[in-house]
Amino acid sequence: MKVLLASSEVHPYSKTGGLADVVGALAKALAKEGLQVGLATPLYKGILEKFPGIHPSDLRIDLPLGTRRVEGEVFQLEGESGLTVYFIRQSDFFHRAGLYQETGADYPDNAERFVFFSKCVMHLARHLAWQPDLIHVHDWQVGLVPLLIKHAKERAGWGTAPKTCLTIHNLAYQGVFPRSAYELTNLPEDYFHPGGAEFYGRMNCLKAGITCADLITTVSPRYAREILTEAFGGGLDDVLRQRQRSLVGILNGVDYTEWKTTGNPFLNNSFALRNLRGKEAEKLSLQLTMGLPQASDRPLFGSICRLVDQKGSDILLGALVEMLAANMQFVLLGSGSPLLEKAFQNLARRYPDKAAARIGYDHPLSHRIEAGCDFYLMPSRFEPCGLNQMYSLRYGAIPIVRATGGLDDSIIDLTEDLEQANGIKFYEYSSRALAKAIRKALVLYRELPLLRHFRKNAMSADFSWDRTTAEYVDVYRRTLAAA
Repeated sequence: MKVLLASSEVHPYSKTGGLADVVGALAKALAKEGLQVGLATPLYKGILEKFPGIHPSDLRIDLPLGTRRVEGEVFQLEGESGLTVYFIRQSDFFHRAGLYQETGADYPDNAERFVFFSKCVMHLARHLAWQPDLIHVHDWQVGLVPLLIKHAKERAGWGTAPKTCLTIHNLAYQGVFPRSAYELTNLPEDYFHPGGAEFYGRMNCLKAGITCADLITTVSPRYAREILTEAFGGGLDDVLRQRQRSLVGILNGVDYTEWKTTGNPFLNNSFALRNLRGKEAEKLSLQLTMGLPQASDRPLFGSICRLVDQKGSDILLGALVEMLAANMQFVLLGSGSPLLEKAFQNLARRYPDKAAARIGYDHPLSHRIEAGCDFYLMPSRFEPCGLNQMYSLRYGAIPIVRATGGLDDSIIDLTEDLEQANGIKFYEYSSRALAKAIRKALVLYRELPLLRHFRKNAMSADFSWDRTTAEYVDVYRRTLAAA
């Protein structure tokens, strides 16, 4: 089977969030399973310098974009056996300080940038010598690809066009642009209607993918059910219900070759379930790095997230204001809303011996926080899948999560199954409910046999890509076999 994946970000080349982790790991896992895999992504600023093995290919790009033509180049990197990464070079669009925005504001030409990238993906699929059987696109930035493929197959003579799969990583981000942006697609007007790319008079890139893809997946089984409801459907629940038979929820996996507690270049100390002395040393090291008093007997809570309401940053602030009077510490790594950034910084100034906030993105520090903390806070308003709760399980940091989406699918509370319990869940979206969950964690921390039981279950949990990849390969095969 030959599959071309496409994503606007891919770890380790570019990243703003979990999307990059998932796509990078999935591509490697599919290649390991014996599929021929290509992966298309933009060539952002700085990538060539960090990865000198990337080299130009023979493919050139010259595509219409509304009333003009835009040229580009294709670079490539041969990775693991069976995997080739294709980078789209177009300096005007992608050689910038950020991937999607700067100083908190989206680039005003994002429609042009990602309509062009979507066209490049289709161009690759049509002109690569190995001709993919299926194109798997991720999120709104490449949501137009299934529509472009549909048009090429049904009206432009590409009878052997590949099948398409769209994965929705977060329905809250849909790529909605003014009506005029549709002209950039150079597609006929009759695709711009409520059953296609049109969304209340505007162009919706994700909706175009939902209506046209042969297969739609989301990143957890519960989220696949949630997005069919008005509460979680982001205005697309009716469209998704119409495509329900083509919708599958597959829980994301974890790349344990990177997220590991032994031989990890980002950690100063290795540790394992049977010997946690290294974790204790990581805790002391993290406290020192974050400017907190070193105290091995004080429970340390951590959070790594985008500071937005979706991630529960508002109720986290409220709960911490209430709970930091207790004998505990808290560390944060994240960025997002300027108001929330300032609020967490003010919290750290108010409680200098108990709270620390590092604003920004720091990949090595994220590993150290997962390893050094006793508990990991993830109080999301909604969470399609979530990865950090899975990372924290492997690092022995007990997750405290709101029971939604993939958080509910991956964490087991003691009220559900005492023998398998590996985390703490709460249900009501409020600071009060989160504070109550933190109190449970403080009690758990003092009950050493029970804490060891939780940690054993957590560090033994297996969310490897083997299971996830098998599910993807199965739905790929069923999609290709369908008429």
